[in-house]
This record gives sequence, structure tokens and C-alpha cells, in this order.
Amino acid sequence: MEKTSDRTFLGTEKIGVLMKKFAVPSIIAMLVSALYNIVDQLFIGQSVGIDGNAATNIAFPLTTSCIALALLFGIGGASCFNLSMGKGDEKRAAYFAGNSSAMLFICGVVLMIITEIFLSPILTLCGAEGGIVEEYAAVYVRITAIGFPFMILTAGGGHIIRADGSPQMTMICNIVGAVINVILDALFVLVFNWGMAGAALATIIGQIISAVIVIYYLRNYKTVKLTIKHFIPKFVNVKQISLLGMASCFNQLAMMVVQIVMNQLLATYGESSKYGATTAIAVAGIVMKVFQVFFSFIIGLSQGSQPIESYNYGAKNYDRVRKALFLTLVLGGGLSLIASIIFQVFPANILSLFGEGNDDYVEFGVKFFRIFLITAIINFFQPIVSTFFTSIGKAYKGVFLSLTRQFLFFMPLLFIFSYIWKLDGIMYTAPAADILSFLVTIIMMSLELRSMKKLEMKKEKVMV
Repeated sequence: MEKTSDRTFLGTEKIGVLMKKFAVPSIIAMLVSALYNIVDQLFIGQSVGIDGNAATNIAFPLTTSCIALALLFGIGGASCFNLSMGKGDEKRAAYFAGNSSAMLFICGVVLMIITEIFLSPILTLCGAEGGIVEEYAAVYVRITAIGFPFMILTAGGGHIIRADGSPQMTMICNIVGAVINVILDALFVLVFNWGMAGAALATIIGQIISAVIVIYYLRNYKTVKLTIKHFIPKFVNVKQISLLGMASCFNQLAMMVVQIVMNQLLATYGESSKYGATTAIAVAGIVMKVFQVFFSFIIGLSQGSQPIESYNYGAKNYDRVRKALFLTLVLGGGLSLIASIIFQVFPANILSLFGEGNDDYVEFGVKFFRIFLITAIINFFQPIVSTFFTSIGKAYKGVFLSLTRQFLFFMPLLFIFSYIWKLDGIMYTAPAADILSFLVTIIMMSLELRSMKKLEMKKEKVMV
């Protein structure tokens, strides 16, 4: 290749140093990305009110779809790239970087077109039931859909940039977009009083500028030289990228399906409760988005470990793979403990950030926070281990693990618990699903580490 850079540091540098190099920028990038929607909701809550908050929750599954596509080709492309570099196959690595970047933008365009054409049935599917909430949601989505290609390219392209050894650039892309979003939110919503449309417009402008930075970086990729031919999708490359990105993608899609079903059940059982459907949907949306802020730390950690695990597994440095995994789990556990304390002690304070509400709104919000997120202390385990499986090229295990919480446990329990305990049942579903998926994750991780130990012993025998 014409343009190369030394990647051996991934196999020689101290794990702690590498985690600091990759995880910190990844965490900041994910945190900023999570704040995109929550910032909109903060301004909407203060200016439009509870109906606006409910509308953003209706629109939230579409944002989740964007993130799912970004992870499919972003994580998948980065994993393929790093595994190829670990094996010394730079030529193949270049195609993985280029193909994944192209697919990110193409999928964004397709999703934008679908959303614009089928907006009304999509909103109905997401829990809209007419009235002012659906009107607000339609205004918001109609505009934000224009930004889908840029949002997906930025979110997914960040992984490709990180794989190039430039996690700081990924962080910069997200920060620039977020700062612009905040400034324009304040201007469009609070000063110009453009409401939902103003928040949506601020969002897409920030996303477009971030995407431009990503495109500029890809033109000057460091590790390998990317040319036009590398950006032309080839089935064999896209297939392999998709296989390694499926775990993270399916996890997001599962979250989207859960969110849609939850909105429907919240509307049904909320309407028959003293709180009302709008309050139930609005509160649940706030809790989910606040949880995503916490979750961004965990995902950032896992993404920071991905290049280390992929490269060293490709290079058969199994001990370094284990060390990277264990350090990530320890850090994730510490962050989860802090988050759990905040969720249990300060729910009312968090709610107040999103605008004022009546006594029922505060009562339900505090209750939802404390019950729904009571097991946040163990929420770090499954996504970190799932990313670990993807990083070492065992996509099918990552996919299965990513789906255990949402589809295998959460979804069935959601219907059972809500049928028995109505609105309260929806809240208790999350802790039950968290505990069950935690146990499955421990078993699968233990078996994989045992298998890795055997590979290590086999390697040592060959060397002797």
C-alpha cells in the first residue's frame, strides 16, 4: 500500500494506556451523540411542554433505527478492518473501511426516503394516536429525516475513524455537531419560538457539519490509502461487515421494537390510570433518554476496547484480549454503580430539567425512574461482552447475546407483566429482564474465555 502506519502498538502498548487512548474519546463521542436528542427534549420541554416531550418520544424509534444502521456498518467495518490489520492484510482492510463508509450514507438516504413517504403510518406504529402530540411528532420527524444520511455517516464513520487510530477525531466530529445543535436550539426554540421545527432544524444542521468533517477525514485516511475503488460496495465485503456489525445493530433494533411496543402499552394502560397516556409516554421517554446518556459511557468503553481486542485476537495475543475485556468490565461496573445511585437519589431533580409538570407527573416520573432503572448497576455487562464477541470475529454469539435482554426476556415479560399489573408491570419488566440477561452473559463469557485459554495453550505447544 502507498500509505501505511504502524499498528503494532496495539499489540505492545500497556492495556491501560490503550484504553485511555481509545475509550475516553469514544465515551465523549457517544455521550455527545446521546445528548443530541436529549438537548432537543430539554428545550422542547421548556418551550412546548409535556406534549412536545411526548412527541419526541414517539419519534425516538426512528433515531434508534439510525443508530442501528450506524453500528451495523460502523462497528462491523471497524472490526473487519482491525482483524485484517492484525493479520497483516492491509489491502483487504482498505476495502472494509471504504465499503462500510459508503453503505452508511446509502442506508441513510434509503431510510430518509422511506420515512418521508410513509411518515403517517410510521408515527402510528410508534404510538401516535392523533391530536396535538402526533402533529408535533410529524413536524419534528419530517425535518429530522433530512438529516438521517448525515447522522448515520457521522455515527458510523466515527468507528471507522477510530479504527484508523484517531479516536480524538471521532470525538471532535461529535462535539462540533453537538455544540452547534445546542447553540441553534437556544436560538431557534427560545429566541425565534420555532418550537418543534426549530429543534429539528438545529439538529440536522449540526449533523451535516459533523458529516462533512468525517468525509474530509476519510479522504486523508492514515493507516491505508483510500481511493474511489474502495468506496464501491462489493457483496462479499458488505456481507462480512454486516456479520460482525449485526450484534450491535440488532441490539439497537431490539430497543426500537421494545420502545414502540412500550409506547403502545403506555398509551393503553396510561389512559386507564390516573396519570393519563400523555404523561406516561412523556415520562417513559425522558427515562429512556436519560438512561441512554448513562449507556453512552458503557458503549463508549466497549467501543474503546474493540480495536485492542480485535487486533490482538487476530495476532493471537490472547492474554492481552482477556486483559482488555476485564479492564473494560471493571470500569463499566464502576460507572454503573455511580449511575444507579443518581437514578435512585435524584429522579425528581432530573425530571425538573425537562420542564414542569403537575403532581401526578412528578409522582409517576420518580416511581418510573426508581423501579425501571433499579438494576442499572448490572447493565454494563451485556453490551461489553457482546462487543467483545464481535471484536474477536464471533458475530453469531454477539448477535444472540444482544437479543437476549430485549427479545428473549424483555418483550415476553412486558406483555405478561403489563397484563397482570398494568402500568406498574411495565416498570418491573426492565429489572427482571436485566437479571436474566446478566446470568446468560456470565455463562457465555465464561465458556468463551475457557475456549480462548485452550487456543493459548495450543499456541504455546506449537511454539515449543
